[in-house]
Amino acid sequence: MSDGTINENIKKLGFGLMRLPRNGEEIDIEQVKQMVDRFMSEGFTYFDTARVYQGSEEAARQALVDRYPRESFQLATKNAAWANCKTREEAIEQFETSLEKTNAGYFDFYLLHNLGNDRTKKFDDFDMWNFVKKKKKEGKIRHIGFSFHSTADELEEILKAHPEVEFVQLQINYADWEDKSVQSRANYEMARKYGKKVVIMEPVKGGMLANPPEPVKEVFREADKNASFASWAIRFAASLDGVITVLSGMSNMEQLEDNISYMKDFTSITDEERKTLDKARKTLAEIPLIPCTGCNYCAKVCPKNIGVSASFSFMNTYKLYGDKQWLKNQLDWNVKGPGKGLPSDCIKCGKCEEVCPQHIEIRKELEAVAKAAE
Repeated sequence: MSDGTINENIKKLGFGLMRLPRNGEEIDIEQVKQMVDRFMSEGFTYFDTARVYQGSEEAARQALVDRYPRESFQLATKNAAWANCKTREEAIEQFETSLEKTNAGYFDFYLLHNLGNDRTKKFDDFDMWNFVKKKKKEGKIRHIGFSFHSTADELEEILKAHPEVEFVQLQINYADWEDKSVQSRANYEMARKYGKKVVIMEPVKGGMLANPPEPVKEVFREADKNASFASWAIRFAASLDGVITVLSGMSNMEQLEDNISYMKDFTSITDEERKTLDKARKTLAEIPLIPCTGCNYCAKVCPKNIGVSASFSFMNTYKLYGDKQWLKNQLDWNVKGPGKGLPSDCIKCGKCEEVCPQHIEIRKELEAVAKAAE
């Protein structure tokens, strides 16, 4: 049994089970088994799943839990109480279903999923904090944490209210490090201020930093022509103090082998490598983007409740990487999903532009986002 402290010897690469290989619509379990075996053979032991990752918890059972001794790995999953839960019982049922689907017996790391904005209130309303504390006492949860996509100020409010939290899962990568909307650095520093360990998600921004814009590639090639672009991103994240592990959503053996190649004997980035990453970040910043700071003054006056700042953030990423399907998915999940209006809902009233401190032509930009997502 665990003594309650987080294992300091977990290797710094975690297997994210969100983007598993598929045969058509079905997860390719045999390929997942091969990837799990290769991952475990190099001493990596942290696996991250969630009920909302379709088929992922079942795949974790078949490829991992049913094939390896339970104490030989760490399994993390999540509770999304804000996703179609109308009662506390429905939120609690997510935990029981996760236990059943994974057959894990307990979870090493259990996260209240995607806190921030109105989503946080759902966990408060359903008293999920006391629920997870109870499950920890019962031995069904080893470590309590949450994943988070919002501001550092809001993160501090949650950490003050819930000292029982042992770790926070944050979106951290070199591209978002100084971003005023994502607040990677600010959130990381806030978590560390309160002594919390950190699990890092999106170190390569959903795969985008594995294939960055050509000017950024040139920066990295000049520094080391043999290093993969993903290696720069993951090693940047893993070099931060207090990090439990860095999650990589691996979809095939090639990605797995690349990650293993530079993480099995992990070394922190050097001062010279840090200069290269700073140059890459500055190169990204020179690409013309919508200068939205996420102040959300526009949202307060929009009669259609359009998720303006989020739409602009996703559009900026689309401009950098050109992934239209990703743009569509983000608008559906993170704008339409929480009940915000889409860019195509704009009635061009102009109220937003009257209050925008950045003087952005918001109506024009929203039209561009809607057209890009067609």
